[in-house]
Amino acid sequence: MAEHYRQPVAPLRHVDPRRRRGALYRAWAAITATRPMGWASRTIGWKVDPRLMRLTGGRIGFGGLLPTALLETTGARTGLSRANVVIYFHDGEDAIVAASHMGLPEHPSWFHNAVAHPAVRFGGESRIASVVNDDAERARLWELADAVFPPFARYRAQAAAAGRTIPLLRLSLT
Repeated sequence: MAEHYRQPVAPLRHVDPRRRRGALYRAWAAITATRPMGWASRTIGWKVDPRLMRLTGGRIGFGGLLPTALLETTGARTGLSRANVVIYFHDGEDAIVAASHMGLPEHPSWFHNAVAHPAVRFGGESRIASVVNDDAERARLWELADAVFPPFARYRAQAAAAGRTIPLLRLSLT
């Protein structure tokens, strides 16, 4: 996969999902999950945020207080390099990301890319993506994910109403 960072990459921040989040963090998470912010994310943010993350070496993104990093995948159909900014947390050394797509009926394209081509870059690190399929493991990880980003629970309900189960990806160091 081609290297896209033009600036030195900041080390991927370790995100402990068990750490208590303050009122400001929880308020920001709630604001980012509102309909207007969702619209802004789907129409503007997905294009601008990866560029901003690349330009700043992963230090600054529209997620603000949320733990976000640049996920670089290879296009499932095109074979071209793709970049998206995603919310993450750590489970040991592995990073966990939810293919929530804000609860929309379809999986995000980056999820299909990571399944088709599991060798990814995440926060400037080479990783291997794998879908978490074990129900008990998924339940444990969703509990942690909800602690990091409480709107995930609402996204799961919305996706389920549309017939979709939101997948979790484990990004393991290579």
